[in-house]
Amino acid sequence: MKIIVPCKRVPDPDQKLRLNPEATDIDTAALTYILNPFDAIAVEEALRIRETAKPDAEIIAVSIAPAEGEADLRTALAMGADRALLVEHDDTLDPWNVARLLAAVIERKQPELVLMGKQAVDDDANQTGQFLAAQLGWPQATFASQIEFVDDGLLVHRETDLGIEVIRTSLPAVVTADLRLNEPRYASLPSILRAKKKSIEQTTPAELGVQPEPHVRLIGMQLINSQRNCEKVETATELLTKLREAEVIG
Repeated sequence: MKIIVPCKRVPDPDQKLRLNPEATDIDTAALTYILNPFDAIAVEEALRIRETAKPDAEIIAVSIAPAEGEADLRTALAMGADRALLVEHDDTLDPWNVARLLAAVIERKQPELVLMGKQAVDDDANQTGQFLAAQLGWPQATFASQIEFVDDGLLVHRETDLGIEVIRTSLPAVVTADLRLNEPRYASLPSILRAKKKSIEQTTPAELGVQPEPHVRLIGMQLINSQRNCEKVETATELLTKLREAEVIG
């Protein structure tokens, strides 16, 4: 069995973000990047599938990023992924074009399962998995909190606003991981050192036969002040009065 895990390179959310002088994007000059946490969950689940249900599974981590994106692929390799592929692309991509590039990779690699994070913590779009399934014509199971192999398909527990929904899907399929699916493991030092020596396959959108066609254009950004004023009140009636004055409630 072959499992592809898309791995997005995202800014570390624990650092202070600044805008560029034009206020059109984040200032990337001093940013540090990490593997998207939801994609780390997907990598972990692929590893658990190999350890329990499919011992012959081959796990391939795929990233669409600048050359520096190799570092985050090596995180996946250190966790236990077998191989890694970098689609080198310097510009920002919207979810539709990310899905187009991933679809081209999947047509080449022919996996039985694509396991990816439900969203990236930089844009929170939550669209790529759905777009990818539509382009491939594959069934999809989003927001997975539990995955089981049954016969020739999957039984997936999905997190929804109304509770847990259990669906059954055939393979090949696209599954997106929710937060409660698992807790990713820490890579050991020997694994990290071995990952640094592994070769990473590289390609480009042109080699995949895909010309990115942006559907979304970012025209401006602003930083929101997160500071809050604290004012104590004595009664619930006074609280309601204050909230009405601040037009928080009608």
